[in-house]
Amino acid sequence: MIHSLFLINSSGDIFLEKHWKSVVSRSVCDYFFEAQERATEAENVPPVIPTPHHYLLSVYRHKIFFVAVIQTEVPPLFVIEFLHRVVDTFQDYFGVCSEPVIKDNVVVVYEVLEEMLDNGFPLATESNILKELIKPPTILRTVVNTITGSTNVGDQLPTGQLSVVPWRRTGVKYTNNEAYFDVIEEIDAIIDKSGSTITAEIQGVIDACVKLTGMPDLTLSFMNPRLLDDVSFHPCVRFKRWESERILSFIPPDGNFRLLSYHVSAQNLVAIPVYVKHSISFRDSSSLGRFEITVGPKQTMGKTVEGVTVASQMPRGVLNMSLTPSQGTHAFDPVTKMLSWDVGKINPQKLPSLKGTMSLQAGASKPDENPTINLQFKIQQLAISGLKVNRLDMYGEKYKPFKGIKYMTKAGKFQVRT
Repeated sequence: MIHSLFLINSSGDIFLEKHWKSVVSRSVCDYFFEAQERATEAENVPPVIPTPHHYLLSVYRHKIFFVAVIQTEVPPLFVIEFLHRVVDTFQDYFGVCSEPVIKDNVVVVYEVLEEMLDNGFPLATESNILKELIKPPTILRTVVNTITGSTNVGDQLPTGQLSVVPWRRTGVKYTNNEAYFDVIEEIDAIIDKSGSTITAEIQGVIDACVKLTGMPDLTLSFMNPRLLDDVSFHPCVRFKRWESERILSFIPPDGNFRLLSYHVSAQNLVAIPVYVKHSISFRDSSSLGRFEITVGPKQTMGKTVEGVTVASQMPRGVLNMSLTPSQGTHAFDPVTKMLSWDVGKINPQKLPSLKGTMSLQAGASKPDENPTINLQFKIQQLAISGLKVNRLDMYGEKYKPFKGIKYMTKAGKFQVRT
């Protein structure tokens, strides 16, 4: 199974390594560095890299590559999912997952990794169980450990490890009982010159924060569950009930967890929440070009589009740009030719626009193609797929919990061609 794990920062330094079976030499990462050089961006490094004697499987998160080394063929998604679990666990333990934080808590990191894999096979990947096995670091605990020479390892086995619901510990008690669910959707789209959609899909997740006393049994139903396609569940969900009734029935883990992730790819179901009007022209004889873009909301159910940023890689022939935004701030880097515009909120009554001129190289022929525009945005209290939670019920406990549902749509890779 998984032999070794290497953590590599964005400058190509291996700052942490962990071996479960035999020690694999660092030189195996040379194949990874070659692939990294060939890829233009960190996200474009292939997730699976074959070498003569090993396979390297990697994920890139928080500007760190998590590279697993395996010697026999295994389902790649199995290893990639495990690597994502490792990142999520570090985030849960330390608040953030970054190189300085991992280096500061290196002892806890090794203890956690030792529990997560046993002889290269996943053992305990549930955050609740790990926190009972290895106590999360606090300033007081660190001071006590330094003075007494003790470690963060717990004295006894986790209560949930041997039960039929290993993701939930027994004897959970809260004074305030609450269950919050966040429906977060990310829209990836490519829009052509005329404004019609070439491709669009939605990646959605439902993240939960459940703090309930005892052993509650929850059911979550949707207004339109048929929208959900290609669904991946947390192990706590009873799959048979979902198949027959399209209802999520589960005993939740304690604290934060991802209940499910889903995918909506049917072109007619994906609404595009913003549009871009653009007029970008280069003249053959002139050393000046015109640039004008306007961003506006579309199919947002009256919700405000906020956190809007526009980025565009201009052609090499553009020397400088003289632009005036109607709102927000803009910047153009003459070296990298990158134009960025921080728009902020869109007011439908007064649409934000950016217009002006471009200085082009004298005598150079006009660029072969117009630049593409990349957008980022957020819309609170809207799931763009139209997914809506109908009701959340609790059984098995007498008290009445406080329940809350929040929706959010944001842009993933959202590109407009000009």
